Amino acid sequence: MATVLVIDDAAFMRLMLKDILVEAGHRVIGEGENGSEAVELYAKLKPDLVTLDVVMPNKTGLVAAEEILALNPRARIIMVSSVGQEEIARHALKIGVKAYLLKPFQPNEVKARVTEILSV
Repeated sequence: MATVLVIDDAAFMRLMLKDILVEAGHRVIGEGENGSEAVELYAKLKPDLVTLDVVMPNKTGLVAAEEILALNPRARIIMVSSVGQEEIARHALKIGVKAYLLKPFQPNEVKARVTEILSV
């Protein structure tokens, strides 16, 4: 079981991800709705994994990912976005994000990627 921080500006998406993660046996220890909260909560809670939306108010998921990775270069981050631009996905992976999932996603896809990332 891993501890997870779920960050997305859409409450329904946070709930959906939380349900999938809990069903897979993980514990969601925090939720946030923007990039600033992501960095703040990561520093405070030190979760095993973070799911981050790309497009959010205040601070984008990419900026938040960079700041989290500056705090901990070994942070495990999954970007979850409806923005399927290849350039954004490439940039996310280049800075150290472990996976980039496109919305709408399948629960089994999320579970498989989480398991894969946590096993490394």
